[in-house]
Amino acid sequence: MRDRAVTGRTSGLSALALAALCVLTGLTMLLGYANKARCTGPEFDESGVSGPELALRNFRDVCYSDLQHLWDVRDLDRMGFPYATGGITEDGGLYGDVVEYPVLLGVLIWLGSLFVRTDAGFLVASALLLAPFGLLTAWWLGKLSRWRALWWALGPPLVLYSFHNWDLAAVACSVGAVYAVHRGRATGPRRPALQAAVLLGIGAACKLYPAMFALPLVLYVLTGGTAGVRDAAGSHDSGTRGGRFDVRGALAVLATTLGTFVLVNLPFALIGPEGWAASFRFQLRRSVDVTTNSVWYWGLRPALEQDRFEALVGVLSPVLVLGSFVLACAVGLRHRARSGTFPWVAVSAAMLCGFLLLHKVHSPQFALWLLPFLVLVPVRSGWLVAYLLADLAMGVGFFRWMYLINTDQPYTVYQSLAAQAVMIGVWGRAALLVGLFVAFLGASGFRFPGSSPAPETAPQRERGRTAGG
Repeated sequence: MRDRAVTGRTSGLSALALAALCVLTGLTMLLGYANKARCTGPEFDESGVSGPELALRNFRDVCYSDLQHLWDVRDLDRMGFPYATGGITEDGGLYGDVVEYPVLLGVLIWLGSLFVRTDAGFLVASALLLAPFGLLTAWWLGKLSRWRALWWALGPPLVLYSFHNWDLAAVACSVGAVYAVHRGRATGPRRPALQAAVLLGIGAACKLYPAMFALPLVLYVLTGGTAGVRDAAGSHDSGTRGGRFDVRGALAVLATTLGTFVLVNLPFALIGPEGWAASFRFQLRRSVDVTTNSVWYWGLRPALEQDRFEALVGVLSPVLVLGSFVLACAVGLRHRARSGTFPWVAVSAAMLCGFLLLHKVHSPQFALWLLPFLVLVPVRSGWLVAYLLADLAMGVGFFRWMYLINTDQPYTVYQSLAAQAVMIGVWGRAALLVGLFVAFLGASGFRFPGSSPAPETAPQRERGRTAGG
């Protein structure tokens, strides 16, 4: 007779409820598209760029989109196969068939540009390519977190940023990795983790950030997954039999994530090595300016001259980001020592908070990275509401401020309000990221609905016998 714990599935939402959740997500994304489409047309120049005064309209009407912007600045109407030709100039400008994103986003950009002639057409095509990722994310979140997934389906970030950039593809990979591990099966951590590792490698080939989640996933497998550390005599999991740690499984997860990323990138590196490398070099050379929305610019830039500031941030930012990763993993290991399970999802969420706070760039659409973790890890709703409000202040205030300071209007109360909204967004969001770092780790003992309980470890059985007399 088959073990019910092995064959069980998540008891998330029903198929009908999941379909309703996806419909709501689709409607929210449609609102997001309608908002961005306000800045297209009705007239176009010979390159298919909307006019007139596109830049001012983008900021004034809060409908700016990197999708539309890239059509113009990267000459997507003439784009060939991504990275096959081109490179980066001495002053950091890209040329040829190069875009500033990892290869799978380059492919999405190329596909969206194939059969269109204007930036409006490119926005439509790109939205059609990205929408399935948003719907798939909603489906997985509903399976894992039930109606908490409504925060994703109806949240302001989905309106503001669904089609601001191409982040939905990477977001879906991250959530898919969590679903692969926690879909209700209790077959041991190694096989689901390898599936998750493939998704994280693919996600890193869209936007690099999903690669960071491989570290807590490796620690999760190393320590036996939901089973924790079992005594060798009582273990029936091939991943932990005969020893305290599944070193082979952990190395397999690490190799799978890295191998997937390399295999996806390899054809592009071979076809156009200079163009492929240019996308990475562009991001490494990005300056910390007013458009980065980071605490570094607003907190440290006024005190230092530009060259010294850039050099200091170039060292401090990666060191502190790595330090936040180490701290999150260390707290996760302490939790594992008490409960027997390494909370890799909660640790991943905390690591993402550390990255968003301390990285030199905090683009508006990064809210889409964090929102699924606010759904997956059951932190108090107050945290979620506060973060969404701070992000909304940032998402609206920044573009209104850019519009006002780029016009010839005298300084007005509206300009002051927009600047204050940016300050609320930057510093309010920063404070919330610190709080969420702690809150995520504090909620590390949760289990997803319907997931199989961890088998009891030998120390737990011994404590139970002692307590029971």
